Amino acid sequence: MNDVVKPKRIGILTAGGDCPGLNAAIRGVGKTAIVEYGMEVLGFHAGYSGLISGKYNVLKESALSGILTLGGTILGTSREKPFKMAKNGDNLKPEKIKKNYAKLGLDAVVCIGGNGTMKTASLLAQEGLNVVGIPKTIDNDVWGTDVTFGFDSAVQIATDAIDRLHTTANSHQRVMIIEIMGHHAGWLALYSGLAGGGDIILLPELEYNIRSVCKKIESRYEDNKPYSIVVVAEGIEHPKDKSAASHIAEAIQTYTGIETRETVLGYIQRGGSPTPMDRILATRYGSFATQCIAEGNFGTMVAIKDNELTTVPLEEVGGKLRLVESDHGLIQKARKMGVSFGDEFL
Repeated sequence: MNDVVKPKRIGILTAGGDCPGLNAAIRGVGKTAIVEYGMEVLGFHAGYSGLISGKYNVLKESALSGILTLGGTILGTSREKPFKMAKNGDNLKPEKIKKNYAKLGLDAVVCIGGNGTMKTASLLAQEGLNVVGIPKTIDNDVWGTDVTFGFDSAVQIATDAIDRLHTTANSHQRVMIIEIMGHHAGWLALYSGLAGGGDIILLPELEYNIRSVCKKIESRYEDNKPYSIVVVAEGIEHPKDKSAASHIAEAIQTYTGIETRETVLGYIQRGGSPTPMDRILATRYGSFATQCIAEGNFGTMVAIKDNELTTVPLEEVGGKLRLVESDHGLIQKARKMGVSFGDEFL
């Protein structure tokens, strides 16, 4: 009599900030696991908190229907860092995770998130858990992959906002500053700034000179271009008691005397339904992550390189950032079209 092979039991969690495409990734993992491999799927609540507390739902295929287009995450999320030491020096959270992993008979966990999530996933892998990571973030700054899902949706939202500011700026002949998310990486500001026709784009990776910014604006007015759009990443150098947009707007108005207004786009960039590109990317990532589990390819993060799916070791991802390089092709092309990055007179 042949032994009955027990189907694999896997967990899924979404951690860190929300972004469009999380549900598409959950669906990609879950449907592939259930339909293709006959696996049982558990969805853990609120990121790593669910692994610590053992709170989960069994995800049947029916629960994964109708979520492809939804923003947010049906599992909830949190910024729980289980390996962060408590104030008293105790930290039992990793042990609780390992106990719940064993108690529930898990064969693997799929961790969907950004840089912090991948770092924690790597530490869990070092503790002996079978882990596969899926990279998401609107900042597009996860090391080891060409693109993260959530980025394309955020670019579309930010670009739409810039498009709308053009009409107001032109009507009132003003300088309009729009602040885009991105603490360390300027990918979102760069892409939306170019797509939206920004005249000046300020990135965290490039040192800028406010006099250079003002000179660009004044030269545009001298050339009978009565308004300017300045796209600013939130992570540029600025006083911490005000927003980046407010700092740049005050400086421009002070030095040029030209009427200036600022808009901080904020969390609007992270919400809503994912674009078709993000739905496809998240689905590809999710399905491939399940394939990695079936093949025993653990301790890895799924990635895209030259539009081909691959994996990179989690231990190489944690703690690194994918930043915009000063000689990036888009920056070079933009400079040739007259776009300023605030560094022309440094």
